[in-house]
Amino acid sequence: MDPRLALYKHLLLTWTAKVNLIGPEAREHLDEHIAEAVEAAKILGPEGDVLDFGSGGGLPAIPMAIVSPAARFHLVEADQKKWAFLRHVARECALNSRIYGDRLARVLERFPPDLRFSLVTSRAVGKPEEWVPSLRPHLADGARIALFQSTPKLPEIDGFIAGDVHRLPRGTANWLAQLVFHVEQS
Repeated sequence: MDPRLALYKHLLLTWTAKVNLIGPEAREHLDEHIAEAVEAAKILGPEGDVLDFGSGGGLPAIPMAIVSPAARFHLVEADQKKWAFLRHVARECALNSRIYGDRLARVLERFPPDLRFSLVTSRAVGKPEEWVPSLRPHLADGARIALFQSTPKLPEIDGFIAGDVHRLPRGTANWLAQLVFHVEQS
C-alpha cells in the first residue's frame, strides 16, 4: 500500500473522531472504500484536469489522486469542516490538487475559461440530470462523467452518451457508471 494511502486513512479517522467526516458504515469498512477508489482509478485512468465535487471526506477522490500522478484533481466541497480536512490531506499527502470550499455552481463561475476537465467524478450527489449540464463549458470533448452509484442505470442527458458501467468490488450495489461528453461540430 502506498504510504500516502495509509496516511490518508489515519488522518481521516483522526479528524472523523473530532468532526464526523464520514459515517459509521464508511468507518467500519474504510479499507474497502479506499480499495474501491483505487480500483476505480485503475478503471478510469485519470489524466489531465479531474473534477470531483461533493468531495466530503475524500472518498473516492483522495485515494484516486494518490494513485494517479498524471492527473490534477480539483475537489469541490461546500461544508467548511470537510474542505478544511481536504486541504490538510492534500498538503500532507503532497497531492497535485486544488480544493474549493464552495458550491459547484459558484466554483464553475470562477474557473478560468480555458479550463477543460477530462474526467468528473461524483459519489451520490443529487440528480446528475440537474448538475451534469452545467459542466459543459468546462469539459473537453470525450470527457467522462464517472458516477459512483447504487445502480448500473445511466441517466439520459443531451450531449452525453452512455459509457462503460462497472460493478465495484464493495458490496452488490456499488457501480461506476460513465457518461461521455461529445461536442457536436457545426
